[in-house]
Amino acid sequence: MLTDSEIVNAIHQMRAMFPEAGTTLKADTTFHFLLATILSAQSTDKSVNMVTPPLFARYPTPESLVSAEPEDIEPFIQSLGLYHNKAKYLVKAAQGIVTNFNGEVPHTMKELTSLADVGRKVANVVLAECFNIPAFPVDTHVSRVARRLGMVKPNATVLQIEKRLKEAVPKDEWLDAHHAMIFFGRYQCTAKNPKCTKCPLLPICKYGRDNVF
Repeated sequence: MLTDSEIVNAIHQMRAMFPEAGTTLKADTTFHFLLATILSAQSTDKSVNMVTPPLFARYPTPESLVSAEPEDIEPFIQSLGLYHNKAKYLVKAAQGIVTNFNGEVPHTMKELTSLADVGRKVANVVLAECFNIPAFPVDTHVSRVARRLGMVKPNATVLQIEKRLKEAVPKDEWLDAHHAMIFFGRYQCTAKNPKCTKCPLLPICKYGRDNVF
């Protein structure tokens, strides 16, 4: 298991590799960013960005979406995985925002996760990206990188990974670290065929050394 300083140093190296790392979801309002983040589950940001412009134009506010039927939403997002369920979640999320939060996207973990299909990861992304509230979202890339590098145990849960990274990384670096780990996982430490032989973190990565040697 890596120490706090080793975790921070590893993330700094990732950031050096991908200095441009940041959110790649495109949205013009906090409400639309929330919708895009919900849609990104098991879909790439690129594919989400391709379908959202007409969706956002048709439904600019939570109030405009509350009376829609999921069938109204599906044609906009049918190229995405799980689009039947996602259409339902978007409508329910809008209904929750209008009914419980006066049409404004809430900005606490408890309130956000009260919305349909808004789990801890989505809530953390919205808190950090839209409200500048320190958070460390853990997605599949962050989870994979943390486990492979030994930042956490191989069987660590998402919540355990989030807790460990927040312990090790200074709070003001959480969002940058999140982005660095995502890009590292997306382009270097990929799910299939990771680029271990050309990885600067190979000396501290047992997973990589086992793959290479």
